[in-house]
Amino acid sequence: MEQKNVLVTVPLTEFQKNNLEEIARRGGYSLTVKEVSSLTPDDVADKHVILGHIPPRLIPNAQALEWLQLSSAGADRYFSSDVLPEHVLLTNAVGAYGVAVSEHMTAFTFSLLRRFPQYARNQHAHVWKIMGSIKAVSESVILVLGMGDIGGMYARQMKALGATVIGVRRTNKEKPAWVDEQYTVDKLDEALPRADVVAMVIPGGDATRHLIDARRLSLMKDGAYLINVGRGTAVNTEALTEALRSGKLAGAALDVTDPEPLPADHPLWDMDNVIITPHASGNYLLMGTLDRVVGILTENFDNYVSGRPLINVVNRMLGY
Repeated sequence: MEQKNVLVTVPLTEFQKNNLEEIARRGGYSLTVKEVSSLTPDDVADKHVILGHIPPRLIPNAQALEWLQLSSAGADRYFSSDVLPEHVLLTNAVGAYGVAVSEHMTAFTFSLLRRFPQYARNQHAHVWKIMGSIKAVSESVILVLGMGDIGGMYARQMKALGATVIGVRRTNKEKPAWVDEQYTVDKLDEALPRADVVAMVIPGGDATRHLIDARRLSLMKDGAYLINVGRGTAVNTEALTEALRSGKLAGAALDVTDPEPLPADHPLWDMDNVIITPHASGNYLLMGTLDRVVGILTENFDNYVSGRPLINVVNRMLGY
């Protein structure tokens, strides 16, 4: 029987590596661990399984690849058959980033409603000045666009703080207790005008590109706020810039942009009602996130070797 090869590209403790090596031995696999930054075409050429991130440019070199288990929740860069052949199974790390990203969203929410970006600029300029009225989370209607692991956790936090929460999702599922109302995306236009905050955590891809465009921005409540931590391509950047410049929106908080990185000369950088973070809400910056990622990778590798169904299988046709 041909020996199969596994490549792991996430940082591991000795204990985590030993666990994966034990599973690999049980299945007759040879396991290699290597950092993403040092990967070469030769490193992936004979790998049947890759656990972790791999630059899409190296996928064509992975001719033996059968299964790609991503260390990220987002998988849109691999949807196209031109990037990842259709016969290759694709799974992601949904469930690992809920705490980190949802709390980033919560911090964004308070910062916008309390005008912290403006006060931060005043502090930098040594200006003592009250910047105007604020809004309480507990008195706000918050629309969560994308009700997966991250969006659901953020919705729970907002509900616990007293907000009225509207969930919008792609498919019709049972409404969780921490959401006051729930709709599918085809009802988005009806829900947008009611929201004080629209918080987006949706994947990229053709189905979501410019989901929030000039028309939908015009439907939003005057003085509303937009938060985006999913994919920058889901928002038309220039339409958003104009909505902020005109005063239609009171502010925005963006952990993702289109393009990304945002060009240094883009006007969004200089707006005092905008917060920009460099796609930093997830990653491994929060202790525990990496452990959750490795936990998902290990569980799925054990499932794979044992012939059990995998978790977090991505449907590339549907975009999730």
